Amino acid sequence: MTVVLWILQAVLAAVFVGLGTFKLIKPKEALLGRMGALEGFRPISIKAIGLSEVLGALGLVVAPLVGWGALVPWAALGLGSVMIAAAIVHGERGEWTMLLPTGALLALCLVVMYGRSADIPL
Repeated sequence: MTVVLWILQAVLAAVFVGLGTFKLIKPKEALLGRMGALEGFRPISIKAIGLSEVLGALGLVVAPLVGWGALVPWAALGLGSVMIAAAIVHGERGEWTMLLPTGALLALCLVVMYGRSADIPL
């Protein structure tokens, strides 16, 4: 099961580093073409979301490599919280097709969170 969790952590990290970096380096106008849900957000809020995604991704893979493995469930919880907020925004905007990928990422975050929680055997 450890290998499966590492694979899930790597996949989630790759996705969230990509999404977060995109939000950090692109201006709001460039993001709106691909991420219309960000329309009502201020640019600083978009940057904060991007930073949260990148830091959460680092928490999934870097933290255990440097001996801070106890942070992994918390990183997964943080990223899952971002996905819950994203699902709410997509739902409010009627972007029903975005709920599937958002829900899938949330589910993977929850699996990693559960699997890496020290007191819960798998």
